Amino acid sequence: MLVDNGVHGDSRVQKTAASAASAGWDVVLLGRSPNLKPQSWQLGQAQVRLLPVPTPLAKPAHEYRRHWVRGPFGYPPTGVAARRAQWVKAWRADLEVRRAALGLSGRSGGARRVLAGPVLRSQLLAARVARLWVSFRHRQLNRARQARTKLDTPSDRFYTFFWQKLHGDRAWRRLDPTLWDYELAYGPEIDKLAPDLVHAHDFRMLGVGARAKIRAHGKGRRVRLVWDAHEYLPGIKRWTDNARWLPANIGHEREYSPHADAVVTVSEGLADLLRERHRLRESPTVVLNAPNADHGPEAGDDPVPELRELCGIAPDVPLLVYSGAAAEQRGLGIAVEALPQLPGVHVALVVPRPEAPYIQGLLKRAAELGVSGRVHAVPYVPHWQVVPFLSGAQVGLIPIHHWPNHEIALITKFFEYSHARLPLVVSDVRMMAETVRATGQGEVFRAEDLPDFVRAVKAVLDDPEGYRAAYDKPGLLTDWTWEAQAVILDRLYQRLLSD
Repeated sequence: MLVDNGVHGDSRVQKTAASAASAGWDVVLLGRSPNLKPQSWQLGQAQVRLLPVPTPLAKPAHEYRRHWVRGPFGYPPTGVAARRAQWVKAWRADLEVRRAALGLSGRSGGARRVLAGPVLRSQLLAARVARLWVSFRHRQLNRARQARTKLDTPSDRFYTFFWQKLHGDRAWRRLDPTLWDYELAYGPEIDKLAPDLVHAHDFRMLGVGARAKIRAHGKGRRVRLVWDAHEYLPGIKRWTDNARWLPANIGHEREYSPHADAVVTVSEGLADLLRERHRLRESPTVVLNAPNADHGPEAGDDPVPELRELCGIAPDVPLLVYSGAAAEQRGLGIAVEALPQLPGVHVALVVPRPEAPYIQGLLKRAAELGVSGRVHAVPYVPHWQVVPFLSGAQVGLIPIHHWPNHEIALITKFFEYSHARLPLVVSDVRMMAETVRATGQGEVFRAEDLPDFVRAVKAVLDDPEGYRAAYDKPGLLTDWTWEAQAVILDRLYQRLLSD
């Protein structure tokens, strides 16, 4: 199995590897080390190896060169600008000391002081001129860098257009060559393992897995490739300002999708989009991001922490919880903005990095609104602890904004909240809104609409047991378990390797 992250925090990847290993497959999960040092551990019966992935190709080539159009007088981007600025400061400091020393020695007079004074003044003038010149060239360098941060200048757009026209989907080699950094780190390890089947999680690893399959076939060894598409790539909100990133990765995905022997994804809606976009022979297999049915601790596990204890609040205090990645498009801000209209209500944000700038910005906003004591940022827990951990809240929040990827799937936290038997408050993104209205497990509000969000929260808090009763429907939670999804994956593996 291949994934482009550090495995920790990626519950789908962890559950996939652990359940496959427990079903009898010999599983090695290759991930990316966060500190460029090899790491390894056991995940159930699966072996996890995190590989160092140096990324020298991530820096665009133009950042190594001077920009002659926007910064013709700018320093080359070699670090010399900082050195020159510091050198001029040191020169000026030295001259100031010499001037002070000259003042002391001059009290006794003498011809030498008469000559030294004009020389020193001329040197101070030269230092001021040098400082202005260095500052000008430094500004030119920064101007050129800033202009090309997003790579969407006319020349950058022409560059993207040119390589797409010349190479089509293969243009990613020019537009986002850092994809080769993953290949050079993972490829040799895959070849050493000589697997019968490669399960590639998401779009970056699709190319790594496909190239490993091609190399194996070239040596006469048959390998099957499963592509696990977690998201609809054209519909994601790009996490970089680099305008070349999305077209490059879309082309990369299109180039290698024909090499997948089977495609797995997270929802029927995404399966339909993938089949149409990549002209797949068969519809992708849907494997939901559902939690394990058994949430009890295993031998040697740490006890599940208490959410309310981490927040420092009593059992009877109304508590809303959001669990998952933190970003503006996830809509967390609306929960903070609503608190002045929800007296006594607290919000827990269970996020990968409570110290992240976005979360700290939310806490600062809470202080401005006078509700800082009612917003709590707490870190992730291991995926097998998530459900009992979240059950300490009263309401599960999914306030995400309208983006194509948000409309087509029931996301991980939806199932985690459901197994924690939390009433839900979800925005009106299509798939989740339709499901919540059908099951009656919560309230739907218009995305980014603060009054409607407040209405939905109040409705749920007024009758939490009424919404919670939806989980008593026979079979509802049973179907939404990883155990049920693991059976689907196991059958797929067996079909691909039936010979």
